[in-house]
Amino acid sequence: MLPESAKPHLLQGIYAWCSEQGYTPYIVALVNFPGVLVPAGYDREGRIVLDISPGATHALQMGEGWIRFQARFGGAPRKIEIPMSAILAIYAAETQEGMGFPEPTQPPERPTPGPSGIESAGEKGGARPNLRVIK
Repeated sequence: MLPESAKPHLLQGIYAWCSEQGYTPYIVALVNFPGVLVPAGYDREGRIVLDISPGATHALQMGEGWIRFQARFGGAPRKIEIPMSAILAIYAAETQEGMGFPEPTQPPERPTPGPSGIESAGEKGGARPNLRVIK
């Protein structure tokens, strides 16, 4: 099995390859994973596909356990933060060539918060609330 510490290097390598070939790098990430900050409503079955090409992102940072950038959704700029553990794949949109990663069996116990201090969508919308009637 691939060590989690290798994932940032592999992502950066495939990103560089896509860029050199003129391809559009896409990532697939889990939405309901601790620390994930993505806009609601753009996921499909708990996963989101994001274009991380230079033309689609601003201030892209890959490394230190996170992918962070800004992108426009519906014309509005949004901050995106995804822990490396939540990344399931990176590939070239044009050829579908890239690399997939195993889905994590369980999220880390305490995710490292992003520098923004904003509570992520994954932390808010992960599990359904458990409500009970108290009389």
